Amino acid sequence: MENLIAFLNQNSGALTVAFTGVVTFATVVYAVLTAILVAETRKLRQAQTEPRIEITVDALDFAVNIVRLCVRNIGEGPAKNVKFEPTVVEGGEVAEGLLEEFLSPNFFKTGLRYFGPGQSRLSGYTQTNKHFEAKASSSLCFKVAYESVTSQKYVEEIVVDMAELRGRYQLGKPHLYSIAKSIDKIQRDVHHITTGFKRIEVDNYDRDDREWERKEWEAWKRQAVAEMERNKGN
Repeated sequence: MENLIAFLNQNSGALTVAFTGVVTFATVVYAVLTAILVAETRKLRQAQTEPRIEITVDALDFAVNIVRLCVRNIGEGPAKNVKFEPTVVEGGEVAEGLLEEFLSPNFFKTGLRYFGPGQSRLSGYTQTNKHFEAKASSSLCFKVAYESVTSQKYVEEIVVDMAELRGRYQLGKPHLYSIAKSIDKIQRDVHHITTGFKRIEVDNYDRDDREWERKEWEAWKRQAVAEMERNKGN
């Protein structure tokens, strides 16, 4: 014990320097870790308030040949003062006409003052069964400028490649159409019951029924397209 005390007394200066060095090193490490934590916290806060705009090609459920653009805020925060500057990258006159069809909603011209997270807006539509190859060869660009709630400004150029249309197809009937037909059938059955038809009626589903259903489906689709044309004109 006396030897230890003597050793400490003889080397007190060196031990003080060593201890001071360890404390200094620990302080530097703590400061670096604190700076990293602050930077990560800032990034996390920014990510929670950062908007992100995407524009994709979207087909209607009941007719894959009718497509439109879907503008969506996929970020965690709202976007403010959203402005659009659309241009044609390639495709010539057909692409110009395609862009004109897409830009029929007024928000492309006036912009959006507030665009919340998860919100989406739809463009006008085009029918790809007309000039399909020319439309599928078109490429459009949207320069989108917007800002976050923290006044952080963003400018992006989003390219919409219409070649995504190639290879699309649809199996079966759309869910909304099938649901509508099922509800209509239920209404007819309930009407038969309430009007006194007690006997269960069994119908055979043959080729004529399939042909009738196909014609009805085509008529429903034409009516939906005509309704969209009228809304587009308004």
